[in-house]
Amino acid sequence: MIYLRNAAYSSPPEGQCDDYPFSINLLGSFESIGFKSAITFLVGENGSGKSTMIEAIAAAAGSVAAGGESIQADRTLEPARRLARHLRLTWNKKIHKGFFLRSEDFFNFIRRTNELRHEMKNELDQVEKDYAGRSEYARSMARMPYAGSLSGLERKYGGDLGANSHGEGFLKFFQARFVPGGLYILDEPEVPLSPLRQLSFVSMLVEMAELDSQFIIATHSPILMATPGSTILDFDQSPPREAEYGELQHVTLTRDFLNNPDLFLRNLRSED
Repeated sequence: MIYLRNAAYSSPPEGQCDDYPFSINLLGSFESIGFKSAITFLVGENGSGKSTMIEAIAAAAGSVAAGGESIQADRTLEPARRLARHLRLTWNKKIHKGFFLRSEDFFNFIRRTNELRHEMKNELDQVEKDYAGRSEYARSMARMPYAGSLSGLERKYGGDLGANSHGEGFLKFFQARFVPGGLYILDEPEVPLSPLRQLSFVSMLVEMAELDSQFIIATHSPILMATPGSTILDFDQSPPREAEYGELQHVTLTRDFLNNPDLFLRNLRSED
């Protein structure tokens, strides 16, 4: 399902274009990008503008931040909010399911979730002390809100996310938070994932796309870019254009390196 169909950009008034984010090269030629499949990847070198654009799209769409502060409150997203005011989104159907997530926000999410879990356990311990000698009914009623919150966390995330490896915790997070019919805007979700975990994530994307979810993802991962049925937008082109998997620099460079790593490493040593 394609909910968000297009994001069009209108330049700010003259004199405001010298400041970030309007100063990035991308916006010198950018007019709009279209989303024609349920899974769209934004790819390009560091500094190509793909992450800035994906953050701005999330802000313009009113996405919920899944792992960090709200998009409106997060100071690091102020440039994205300014750019979002110059984006016009076209929808096939406006929805509110889904979320926005940067890989770095996930670790803040783990910290806050663990803090909440510890708070609930401390409150339960305090109830036992405060209600010592009182009836079981009174004690169970006092425990109910804290036990319910703790049980909800355990059901949703399967225990302490921080007790898993980063990759395992990341996949559990997505398994718990992905629901059918959502719009998911993700910035470099492959960062904590091993190649094998990335393949698991690809399987998850395909499954959720079949359940009427839409994904817009900025990535450097050739594994994610190979997701069946996806569209790839190359931000190394000006303006960004749709590209075939086999022609992407990320893919050709990785393939050439794996075929002959010694050649690349010899070249690096000779440059030193």
